[in-house]
Amino acid sequence: MRKSRLIDASYVKTYLQKRDRQLHKGSCGRLLVIAGSRGMAGAAILCARGALRTGAGLVQVSVPQELYSVIHGGVAEATCVSRRTSDWNLDGYQAIAIGPGLGVTEDNETLMRTVLTEYKGTVVADADALNLLAKSDELLSLAENESRSCQLIVTPHPGEAGRLLGCEARVINQRREESARRLAEKFNAVAVLKGASTVVATPRKETYINSTGNPGMATGGSGDVLTGTIVSLAGQGLRPLEAACCGVYLHGMAGDLGAGYWGEYGLIASDIADAMALALKQVTESPDMWGRQENIGV
Repeated sequence: MRKSRLIDASYVKTYLQKRDRQLHKGSCGRLLVIAGSRGMAGAAILCARGALRTGAGLVQVSVPQELYSVIHGGVAEATCVSRRTSDWNLDGYQAIAIGPGLGVTEDNETLMRTVLTEYKGTVVADADALNLLAKSDELLSLAENESRSCQLIVTPHPGEAGRLLGCEARVINQRREESARRLAEKFNAVAVLKGASTVVATPRKETYINSTGNPGMATGGSGDVLTGTIVSLAGQGLRPLEAACCGVYLHGMAGDLGAGYWGEYGLIASDIADAMALALKQVTESPDMWGRQENIGV
């Protein structure tokens, strides 16, 4: 068995450099975020906010129409599109995120089926997208199909991973690297097993261990921000493995920067999303400022 590689600053700097001055919003990734439901609109907002703070050029959020005003109020830079698949132009997106706050319903099974069968780019499946896979044999079969057109990144926490692998969360936590590899092989996908020292695995049995993050990130919505971060990097052209590894590192670094300012007890998910901008700045623009935390504003 190969040794796991540590995801550190040198890894991330390989794939993220200072931006070309000729870039425009259309060349920085157009994303679709299929997330949120009544009572869970915040999940969609945090995912979209994480994507934008990670550099996405355009983010469109697919929510029920009665939530449009909530989304616009929570993240003014995003636009909205309905949940009718006929309103989607899947070819127009560089990457798709699906699942945060979505809800486990028959209508959402249809959304998931459409994405798995018709989209040809990178899909980041999180939260209720994973619960839909665990609930529906048909969707699970589509996701496991090696001939599917999309490239898949799955981002479960231990409970979701246990439902997908048919075991308890405690077993997942006892065998984190093995569990991540099993998920990656099961779905022929990049698997991101969240938690302390997040594990990223590939179907080739490679594993990567994240080196950033802190206990303050154990707060509702943190995973939604991570989904937005990973889909943003995929939309900007990183391959699924690099998007996942760089995403978990930056997410943890943003959490560390946020905890340095607000403290671990008071850190919330929107703080992590906003600190993402500073994490990216330090990685890509200011190597002399690495680790400085005093410049975060409230």
